[in-house]
Amino acid sequence: MRVALLAFPRFQLLDVAGPADVFMEASRQLGNPRAYHVQVIGAEKGLLVSSSGLRLAVDASVATHRGQIDTLLVAGSPNIEDMTSNLQLQNWLRRQSRGVRRYGSVCTGAFVLAASGLLDGKRVATHWNVAARLASENPGACIEADAIYVRDGNLFTSAGVTAGMDLALAMVEEDHGRELALQVARELVMFLKRPGGQSQFSAHLAAQMSERTGVREVQDHVLAHLKDDLSVPALASLAGMSERSFARIFRSETGTTPAEFVENARIDAARRLVEDSELPAKRLADAVGYANVDSFRRAFDRRLGVSPGEYRRRFVK
Repeated sequence: MRVALLAFPRFQLLDVAGPADVFMEASRQLGNPRAYHVQVIGAEKGLLVSSSGLRLAVDASVATHRGQIDTLLVAGSPNIEDMTSNLQLQNWLRRQSRGVRRYGSVCTGAFVLAASGLLDGKRVATHWNVAARLASENPGACIEADAIYVRDGNLFTSAGVTAGMDLALAMVEEDHGRELALQVARELVMFLKRPGGQSQFSAHLAAQMSERTGVREVQDHVLAHLKDDLSVPALASLAGMSERSFARIFRSETGTTPAEFVENARIDAARRLVEDSELPAKRLADAVGYANVDSFRRAFDRRLGVSPGEYRRRFVK
């Protein structure tokens, strides 16, 4: 089975190396080196310099590639704009998409697919930090900003960087079953399915961003006391600041307001409860500090794009 990984100058190295290692480990576990034949196709021939400065020799370029591809994945890059106007690349992708069994992208590689007209009417995942931009530039696509990976027909797209390995592992499971995918995950020290499933940038990760000890302590307090009074006056008092100073410093340090951080923390906790329990909406709301179930439902939909019930139906197996 031939897997082609499309890369270009300043590509993210792990977007290529991560999926490649998953597919090659699957071949090793199967005892068949040709179960997955991975090749790197470059937007141009020769050595490609990755965003980290490491170099990668490509097996072929879009101009010289020959042969049938089974699975085609487009790598991402911090400089993805360089490739979104490459007409030769776009034409090649459109042709290949009609002949491959499945195609997709890792991280910001979704922008290259979008420029090629391959995301219209599709559900799509990408890096959390550019999801809003991808949605704005491609109103015909449905961007699932909180997804680790998404499959829509024969289109597979993933979130940022390491999520490309999750995507490749899902493909291995589709091809050869859960047991092989589990063996590969164990060997590569991965989760077959990440705990928390859809969350890429949870409140717990956000709480690690602030450099000020006082702000971090407030964030830690929020995460540990979701049912408490977490209003700005209460949090400012905890930080020993005036409300105005606290709100200004918090936003400067974290890039979000205290109210937004509290809502993210509560909805992130509610999401995990939805995944791990059968609690109805009213009990979910109470568990994470909402006195009003309608306010909870609106916040859940605002943050995750679906209701708690729909989230459970779509994402919880």
